Amino acid sequence: MTKVLTDARSIRIKGRSFLAVMLSPDLPIDDWLIRLDDLAARSAGFFLGRPVVLDLTDLQIDRPQLKDLIAELAKRNVSIMGIEGARPSILGSGMPPALKGGRSVSDIEVQAKEPVDPPGKSAVVETRPAMQSIVIREPVRSGQSVIFPEGDVTVIGSVASGAEVIAGGSVHIYGALRGRAMAGSIGNASARIFCRKLEAELVAIDGIYKMAEDMAPNLRGQAVQLWLEDDAIMAEKLI
Repeated sequence: MTKVLTDARSIRIKGRSFLAVMLSPDLPIDDWLIRLDDLAARSAGFFLGRPVVLDLTDLQIDRPQLKDLIAELAKRNVSIMGIEGARPSILGSGMPPALKGGRSVSDIEVQAKEPVDPPGKSAVVETRPAMQSIVIREPVRSGQSVIFPEGDVTVIGSVASGAEVIAGGSVHIYGALRGRAMAGSIGNASARIFCRKLEAELVAIDGIYKMAEDMAPNLRGQAVQLWLEDDAIMAEKLI
């Protein structure tokens, strides 16, 4: 029997992109999990409700080890939405889907323009993405998240404990930074964090993080800028 569809309403399907946390474990896995537990313990709720992608690029593990890793992450309420960089042979049913082609926002939005050289001359033209920015004109309260992977975030006010600001570019806080600030979230090692009063729970630049107790005591309560140098977060007072 042929079923005739009489309902003219269509199903709406939209494409939408989200900022995901990328976890890149290293060997030995047990030691890496200890460091992950340390981060989670000192920054409560860091992974709560976040989409997380597991990056296994160049990680030499087999399928049983991957299953164990996913199970250990699940115990920690870290839900893996996808796996990138894994060999097809170690993936199987019941695992998160394989992902590929993940790109930063700048990779997606850059439009290359053909250079026009003057007659008889040649030139090398470097095309760079134009970073955008947003300004938050009120305090960021506890439990709130400001996520802007396209560029810089400026907050005219304070960032409360339990709040977070995540930027693809730099973070500027014209008040006290008591929560979490993460700059260069899509892979920008030149991003910086500026704040008028440093009391942060966590700061991160290009995936490198530093907790409150790891910061120099003489910087607490001071106007500070932070930047990345040789895979370490550096800081100095602003004059």
